[in-house]
Amino acid sequence: MKAREEKIIQKNTIFTIFANTFLAIIKLVGGILGNSSVLITDAINSISDIATNLVVFVSAKFSKKEKDQDHPYGHDKFDSMVSIFLGVALIITAFEVGKSAFIKLYGVLFENLVISVPAWYTIAIVGVTLVVKEFLYRKTKVDAKNANSQALLAQAWDHRSDTLTSIGALIGILGAMFNLGFLDPVASIFILIFILKLGYKIVKTGVSQVVDAAADDEQITKIRKIVLSTKEVISIDEIKTRLFGVKYYVDLEISLDKNLSLENAHHIAEKIHDDIENSLSDVIHCMIHVNPGKEKENKKSS
Repeated sequence: MKAREEKIIQKNTIFTIFANTFLAIIKLVGGILGNSSVLITDAINSISDIATNLVVFVSAKFSKKEKDQDHPYGHDKFDSMVSIFLGVALIITAFEVGKSAFIKLYGVLFENLVISVPAWYTIAIVGVTLVVKEFLYRKTKVDAKNANSQALLAQAWDHRSDTLTSIGALIGILGAMFNLGFLDPVASIFILIFILKLGYKIVKTGVSQVVDAAADDEQITKIRKIVLSTKEVISIDEIKTRLFGVKYYVDLEISLDKNLSLENAHHIAEKIHDDIENSLSDVIHCMIHVNPGKEKENKKSS
């Protein structure tokens, strides 16, 4: 399973590297020849994307390794740490875009800065970028789910942020063509807000996975429902969950009739364990401790 997930991540990332390299070249050449500074800036963004793609590629080697003696719970947190890196990279990119946008807006409004009129084919280059990036976003989001990879999901959202950046570039090019230079920085500022929010969300999710955050109320409710569907359970004494990568570990304490044999109590606990792991795909492992309880007829609702 881990080998299959690693293969999905690496195939996706190799494809993405080639796509970003292609985009970087056409945007850089088109920006220089077509007199479009905003397209050159977008090309630099694509070059930086290649670096983050390489980080994701390398991380797959570590995060999808099987359990070993030194790492009995696996290596999934490498994936979460990489997603934090990608989220921080997005936030830094957003600040750089924002700084440039505010400087340019000030220049247009107060210093009579003239935005050079780019060639018509720069619009076509931006159009190609939008199509490629939207395709990469959709493909990477599917692959992230199949590979159980938070880092790949963060990369998918990075593609979506690039789509928005390219929309800003398109607005800027059209604004320059129609003598509305202020549209370029204004569009960039709006995009900045979205990218900042996206980067924060990715970092927050990654940190939650690294520090073993608990499952949400909806997940706890599902676990309780499965446990209490077993008629022999007298009560749920404790539920503890922790996020590990993109999946949860579940620790349960339940009370059963104290007169049950050890064999029967084990059989019931094993059934609940299997029900939880089979019913909830995002539970990686369930551990159950059995406490001696009162007789069944004295069962109280939990």
